[in-house]
Formats: sequence, structure tokens, C-alpha cells
Amino acid sequence: MRITLLGTGTSTGVPMIACKCQTCTSPDPRDKRLRVSALIQTESTNIVIDTSADFRQQMLHASIRDLDAVLYTHHHTDHIAGFDDLRAFQFLRRRMPMCYALEETYRVIQRTFPYAFGLVENTGGGGVPNIPFTVITDKPFTVNDIEVIPIYIEHGSLTIAGYRIGNFAYLTDCNGIPRESREKLLGLDTLILDGLRWQDHPSHFSIGESLEMVKLLRPKMTYLTHMNHDVLHARDEAQLPANVRLAYDGLTFEA
Repeated sequence: MRITLLGTGTSTGVPMIACKCQTCTSPDPRDKRLRVSALIQTESTNIVIDTSADFRQQMLHASIRDLDAVLYTHHHTDHIAGFDDLRAFQFLRRRMPMCYALEETYRVIQRTFPYAFGLVENTGGGGVPNIPFTVITDKPFTVNDIEVIPIYIEHGSLTIAGYRIGNFAYLTDCNGIPRESREKLLGLDTLILDGLRWQDHPSHFSIGESLEMVKLLRPKMTYLTHMNHDVLHARDEAQLPANVRLAYDGLTFEA
């Protein structure tokens, strides 16, 4: 199984509009961060985690022509804004991906894109998404040859979904992991974990808090994601232990 991180930035992306800070003007390509998303591939299956605000650009860059599933973590705009671009598969008469989401996320996507669910009259004159949804809990499910285990995590006042697939787990946008969820995250080879910045935040792990969680979960390797423009890749990665790195767009590894 191959994992590609399609985007590793916070909701504004990096560089951020109108900002001239050290990170936003950095020539290091690792400091260019699209909104968070990941691609999971086997020989027969393509899965994307979240249709980010940069979904179209990410799919074009990864040369994706077939998509089997979308796993949604939650319903904040930077994670669902690319939903409408799933229409491209429909226009080309390709198989539509099954979307998996917690109940609240599914309901918010319905309200945000009501035309795609027949809830309002289509006045655009063009095609509308016709995309199947499966509402999930924390029970495992299978997409072709891939078993997916949803993991409940805390994002401020929200309970959202992380995902474990084999010995890989993806936990973006979180500032807490309940004890019962931590037990499902032991024995990982690779963990992708929220690490917004060094300073505290009410709904995201700071990098210091991420490092404390790494000590509890003990994965072999951790990559921090959903980073904002306070994080300068070369400078800040040098401060991390050897088994924790900063993620970057296009990072690919086997799992």
C-alpha cells in the first residue's frame, strides 16, 4: 500500500493570502502547503481522505483517473470544499466513489451542497454530483481490498473521524484522543498526526502536544500535518526527535 500526502497545510494553506512572513515567502518547496488530504493506493484501489479545498489541483497532480472511495474526517470547509469536483468522474462516465462520513458530516455536506442530493431545484443547467454515501460509526468497513477502521478523535467540541488502515493511521485536526481510541492506535508503523504550530490552539494539537501523544502511542514513525505558516520546515524539523518529522506535500511512503 502506498500513501501520498496531497496537502499538509491548515485551512488557509501556505503561503497565506497577503502574508509576507518568513514561511510564506520561503523558497523551500516543503513550505508550500495545500489543504490537508491523503491518497491511499493499492494495485486495485484508490482512496482519498477528504475532498479538500484544493481537491481538483491535487487530483490533477496525482494523475487520478479512478477513485473508489472518499473518507471524510469532518465537515469543516477546508475538508469538504472540493466535493463538487467529484462531478468530473460522472461527466466522463467513470465509476463514482463511495463517500464515507460520520452522520453529522454527511448532514453538513447535504446542507452545503443541497443540489447534489435533490434537496433544491437544479438551476445551474449543468450536471450535478450523483455520489453515493455511507454513514459510518467507529466500526470497521472494507473498500475493495482495504480494511478501514474509523477512530473517534476530538477536534475542539467536535467528535470527528481519524482512520487506521493496517499499521498506518491518519489523525488530522485533533486536540484530543480518547483512551479507547488510543488503544486502537497501538502498534503503528506510521502515524500522520495534527501538529498545527508550536503555540497552543483550542482545537488542534500544538507540536509539543503532538510529541506527548507520540510518546503514548509509540508509532515507529510520525509525520506532523495541518501546519500553518508559523512552521518553517527546515528550522522546526531540526528541533524534533528522530522518529518525528514534518510532513510535506507530495511525501510518499509504503505502508
